[in-house]
Amino acid sequence: MSKEHVSHGDLKFWAEKNVNLPKTKADEFRAQAKRVREKVQNHLSEHPDFSLKKMLLSGSLAKGTALKSLNDIDIACYVSGPDVPKDISALLEYIAKRLRTAFPNFTPDQVQPQTYAVKVHFKGTGLDVDIVPIIYEGDPDWYGNLVSQEDGSFLKTCIPRHLEFIRKRKNNHPQDFAQVIRLAKYWAKLQKQENEDFRFKSFMIELVMAKLADRGQDFSDYPEALQAFFTYLVTSGFTEQIAFSDYYPFSKIGTFSDPVQMIDPVNSENNAGCLYTASNADAVVDAALDAGDAIDGALAAPTKEKTLYYWRKVFGSAFSI
Repeated sequence: MSKEHVSHGDLKFWAEKNVNLPKTKADEFRAQAKRVREKVQNHLSEHPDFSLKKMLLSGSLAKGTALKSLNDIDIACYVSGPDVPKDISALLEYIAKRLRTAFPNFTPDQVQPQTYAVKVHFKGTGLDVDIVPIIYEGDPDWYGNLVSQEDGSFLKTCIPRHLEFIRKRKNNHPQDFAQVIRLAKYWAKLQKQENEDFRFKSFMIELVMAKLADRGQDFSDYPEALQAFFTYLVTSGFTEQIAFSDYYPFSKIGTFSDPVQMIDPVNSENNAGCLYTASNADAVVDAALDAGDAIDGALAAPTKEKTLYYWRKVFGSAFSI
């Protein structure tokens, strides 16, 4: 395949400028998260009734897969004790009440319960921090129950293992694994902007990439790695079950009837694709087919102008080198 006009290096340079969250901004966000943790932990020393056990940075910032457009960060808040509500709305208000006490200078609208988290808004930076409560019952590996982003129900999870799962693949493919994920997430974000019914959440993109990594995919050439990603989506029809044995044997996975099956690597009973319909799967396959065809066109194009034309079908009209 020809990469005369847009090479791996060109994609890398473009991604660093337009896709990736800059290191200075990532450091700023991490510092903000650290200040939140310290503020809450200082509050705890004076208010021992708040049964906090651990606070962990989570989400794309913690995994190193955040996009430049990131404007909020997630912090997992492990809480435990007899006073912790088991009702979801009561749990979120329980967290919100204590956060308002921890940040006495904040106005009421700066600490607001959402569907699955409590959003803390910092007016100075414009940054939103989502405090995600996890009910913890003493598991040594830090499993607990969080409020699902999908439907608001409680969902068993383990933040340290989720981070470790991604870190393991990143260690096997330094820089490149995370970068190809960010490029795929950028593509998916554009699809969502063009079609409000398009669904392909970041966690599922990470699982697809992890599956490819475990199969031996080389991520060091970005055009080829992206083509492998889109080819897999098309050939699998987005209906092939994706699962991993990092933390449980495959035999522990039950039977799922959902059209899309992406089994949570830390919870064999959780299908991350359970709310995706056959129509959702078809939309992903169609978009992947178009993107794959565009990359084929770009790699065969005789001129730079034509090459850019095809890459813009993948990354939007603003793509340029």
